[in-house]
Amino acid sequence: MPDAIVAEFTGSVAEFRASLASEPFLILAAVVVIYIVLGVLYESYIHPLTILSTLPSAGVGALLALDLYQMDFSLVALIGVVLLIGIVKKNAIMMIDFALEAQRERGLSAYSAIYEACLLRFRPIMMTTAAALLGALPMALQTGTGSELRRPLGVAIVGGLLLSQFLTLYTTPVIYLALDRVERWISQRRGAPQPIGPLQSAAR
Repeated sequence: MPDAIVAEFTGSVAEFRASLASEPFLILAAVVVIYIVLGVLYESYIHPLTILSTLPSAGVGALLALDLYQMDFSLVALIGVVLLIGIVKKNAIMMIDFALEAQRERGLSAYSAIYEACLLRFRPIMMTTAAALLGALPMALQTGTGSELRRPLGVAIVGGLLLSQFLTLYTTPVIYLALDRVERWISQRRGAPQPIGPLQSAAR
């Protein structure tokens, strides 16, 4: 074949390849929007990072599940990862929301607040995760005509939920305490007064 002849993709195939090239930007945009919304909701620059810390485990779980089933990271799998962003972060939201309210309203320390949040929110977290997992399981296990299109979506969701569920129950409280120390250190550097709750003032 002469060197002057060049082969290239056109039509729907070219559009599909272009959509795959924009995958990282879509994921980054979703993370930025989540950070802004959580920052406004909790009035904090730090604690939204605690919630976003649950996302890497979900992404790794989805990629491992796709690799285990020898599936490509297609556009349908990307949709599953975007869905995971919304499903997985609710575990941290349920704990962090309770802990922040306990600190601000009842004056508990960060350790006591997150410990109580883990105890009281464990059952709702497990129930909601089990519901999402069982809902995606039929798509991951289905066979037959057209299953090749939907299976990556179910596999990505199931893999991400399984790994993130095991990890975030342990990592979220640790990251919360670490970032709480960072927030207090930043406040001290700025000279802002630290809020003292009733229990903390009694201890002093």
